[in-house]
Amino acid sequence: MSSLKKKKIRIGIVGYGHLGKYLVQTIQDDDRLELAFIWNRTQEALDDFTKKELILEGLNDFPQRQADLIVEVAHPKITHEWGPKFLQNADYMIGSPTALSDQTLETSLRNASDKHGLYIPSGAFWGGEDIKKMADRGTLQALKVTMTKHPSSFKLEGDLKKKIEEVSEEPLVLYDGPVRDLCPLAPNNVNTMAAAALAAHNLGFDKVQGSIIADPKLENWHIVEVETWGPGSVENNTAFHVKTVRKNPAKVGAVTGSATYASFFSSILGAHGKGPGLHLC
Repeated sequence: MSSLKKKKIRIGIVGYGHLGKYLVQTIQDDDRLELAFIWNRTQEALDDFTKKELILEGLNDFPQRQADLIVEVAHPKITHEWGPKFLQNADYMIGSPTALSDQTLETSLRNASDKHGLYIPSGAFWGGEDIKKMADRGTLQALKVTMTKHPSSFKLEGDLKKKIEEVSEEPLVLYDGPVRDLCPLAPNNVNTMAAAALAAHNLGFDKVQGSIIADPKLENWHIVEVETWGPGSVENNTAFHVKTVRKNPAKVGAVTGSATYASFFSSILGAHGKGPGLHLC
């Protein structure tokens, strides 16, 4: 009696930095998955990749590769330019969800995900499912995410690019306020906060608070603190309150902590076949 072989999920990877390289290798080592294509803005970065037939020279050609899921691990600009187009042909995972701080883009992607799924990986965001459940019930009152890293681990824009130059020997708070305003200033660093704003959908990017701290003495870790307030009185300090502290091993200068790589791959395994609409995974 013969059994039918389960069809492999075809994955397209957009971006070949540290995380992209990890995902490409891990996908090729997994019997459940198949690499449909890989693309990177600079082709030179792919010189060490031996399976040249899988390299996509131009993103315009992505439909020919018939990917089931396209995964962006490059830059928020990819989602701005290609997100709706990807969703016409495949499920799409946004590895840089800071792009969704642009309300017009978020609306456009939600509308485009009428046939395929739009997926947001949890990454370094701990407790996302519980927070989403509270948001679904309308009992989530407040949420704050604080990220502390070595100054060299931040890639900042605008005023924050100048402010980080003020860091000397002590920790410095670079920003404390709404996540929506922070995302464009730290697009590579605060994807965790963007995921939090999407999970906490009754608060969203404007009401979820984010804080980033540069600590020159923090050489081995990225620290992510998530504070959640639920039912009760926040003003009288009688509300439900949970605070988690996540210490992710990270080398000096690393944008992404090492534990996030495996978490991201786990999200890929859960990011297919859930149907249209936005899904956290």
